[in-house]
Amino acid sequence: MEKKKLLEKLKEKILMEKLPLKETATNIVFGKGNPEARIMFIGEAPGRNEDLEGQPFVGAAGKQLDKLLNSIGLSIEDVYIANILKYRPPNNRNPNPEEIKAHTPYLVEQIKIIKPEIVCTLGNYATKFVLASFDVEGMKKIGGITYLHGKPVDKEINGLKFKVIPLYHPAAILYRPQLRNALEEDFRKIKELL
Repeated sequence: MEKKKLLEKLKEKILMEKLPLKETATNIVFGKGNPEARIMFIGEAPGRNEDLEGQPFVGAAGKQLDKLLNSIGLSIEDVYIANILKYRPPNNRNPNPEEIKAHTPYLVEQIKIIKPEIVCTLGNYATKFVLASFDVEGMKKIGGITYLHGKPVDKEINGLKFKVIPLYHPAAILYRPQLRNALEEDFRKIKELL
């Protein structure tokens, strides 16, 4: 079965589940982009705009991500984007371990379907989850994004090999513009790896 159909089936499966945060969210935010992409971006959780539209990275952070992608000659047609959580936490609060544990098996399935060569993790939660080999408990042992960003890590999980590139979340440059240079430099590393 082709990747697009497998992703659609997975989304339907999630919609049938009683996942934490589903009751307070407007829409599921499953993922978007090219299922055949060599590169996958993983964010933390949907924000208000994402919740309303049912698409990841459509707000201000999404505009920043689009600019960063364009800066290295890529667009949404070249990548696939998903989040750790499929539903928005109320008031954009941080996800708790139970929510991460409930939602991430679906993210792992998305990764298995897409089989990216490069996984770019956006922010602390996504980075810690992927670098802990999809182990929620192991996330506590992983350092912070300030230390890890831009340092590629080879991973093999369940026979799937890919390179992880931890990145600051694009929202970070909205609140801390001084991080823009570091994020732009890290995106140039993505281009070199491609």
